[in-house]
Amino acid sequence: MKLAYFLALVCLTAPYASAETPPNFIFFITDDISPDDLSIYGNEHVETPNLEKIASQALVFDNAYLTISSCSPSRCSIITGRYPHNTGAPELHQSLPQDQQTFVQSLQDAGYYTILSGKNHMGKAKTLGFDVSSDSHPAGSEKWVEHLRQRPDDQPFFAWFASHDAHHGFTINGKAPTYEPGDIDVPAMMFDGPGTREELAGFYHEVSRTDHYAGELMKELERQGIADNTYFVYCSDNGRPFPRCKTYLYDSGIRTPLVIAGPNVEVGRTDSLVSSIDFSATFLQLAGVEQPETEQGVSIVPILSNPEATVRDVAFAERNWHVYRNHQRAVRTGDWLYIWNAWPERYSVSGESSSYGFQAVKELWEAAEAGKLTDAQALLTTKPQPAEMLFNVKSDPNQFDNLAANPEMEPTLSRMRGLLQRWQEETGDSVPTHPTPDRQGLHEKLGGKVKRGELPGAAHDATTINASGPVTPSS
Repeated sequence: MKLAYFLALVCLTAPYASAETPPNFIFFITDDISPDDLSIYGNEHVETPNLEKIASQALVFDNAYLTISSCSPSRCSIITGRYPHNTGAPELHQSLPQDQQTFVQSLQDAGYYTILSGKNHMGKAKTLGFDVSSDSHPAGSEKWVEHLRQRPDDQPFFAWFASHDAHHGFTINGKAPTYEPGDIDVPAMMFDGPGTREELAGFYHEVSRTDHYAGELMKELERQGIADNTYFVYCSDNGRPFPRCKTYLYDSGIRTPLVIAGPNVEVGRTDSLVSSIDFSATFLQLAGVEQPETEQGVSIVPILSNPEATVRDVAFAERNWHVYRNHQRAVRTGDWLYIWNAWPERYSVSGESSSYGFQAVKELWEAAEAGKLTDAQALLTTKPQPAEMLFNVKSDPNQFDNLAANPEMEPTLSRMRGLLQRWQEETGDSVPTHPTPDRQGLHEKLGGKVKRGELPGAAHDATTINASGPVTPSS
């Protein structure tokens, strides 16, 4: 599509985008980073000075939530604007079916030059809508500046820059500071042991390496004179790769850092609730491109100019197969987080919380056997699990105090159950009768293959459903 036609399309479809200078986008998606791992969210032990500088010129979101805390299904959800069970790729290591529409395809059709560099984990780049793709190691970020310099200068661009940082295993190089294990602040849900501290030191080096490349990208945008017309978005696909974080539906798993800088973005912080399912609609509105009917999210553009604005009051998340069989669902609204577990008779684990190939995991389970953990830390090592959990995230930010059995919470519990049931019914969610089995034993090192079973939502043909479920409690 010629640029002139693109400009005409923008002028006709969206007054928010400028017809003279269509905006560019850098979507920096990290791997396995929780908000509390960054200095802009209060971590005083990890150096992220470039993100601090970007945040001082951006809007920082304090209540941004993912639809799932698992690598590939999270990315497939983001790129389609659909819940994982509606994408046809709700479980780890599944490729997005080719009949699913991506927002990148819409941008490409509208004249955008599209780039994917770093971790893909969604399928064939061309099929997803990318003109060019590349990967590199260890960070996945090494070719990003090169891509910006080699792009056509007569097209706006969308760059999906996906780092391998900060995923196990951790690789040290000169692009970020190193950390001493003794200086680490161990998150409260984990056991404080020497192996855990050693792993966290490597992890935080890679967290800081994402900051290094964020700085390199901003310098290149400034060098090219396009920083003022480029939206820069920094987020993650799931929580940190440690016990009770990655794959879990607590804030340590499904809450994502989210920093957005760009044209007409108000500088500051917002506590407005947003979901990663909303990113797609947001990019398309900012670009002046029509949102396809397959998308289930809502645009957060109103919040970018007014941090007090509200686009949703309810966010949903799911937990599906990730090495081990799981089926859990979450509702987040107001100060409340509700988690429902379809299979409470099973351990609530993933590789990052059960495999003894990880030092932090081994130390946690051994500490549980020795009676050295709090009840909240030890919960994942026990069965049966709670069928329901209810947390006040404001007074209990780590979600350690399950209020589901408190009689005084029955009205809130009933309301959350109702929201979840509506969402399940309207989006076609279902519990598999013959689910994908565990790939390996409880404490084995990660590896091996699995024969895929029935997928969540398959019983209701959920991949053909576009309904979003409730966006507000009364919707």
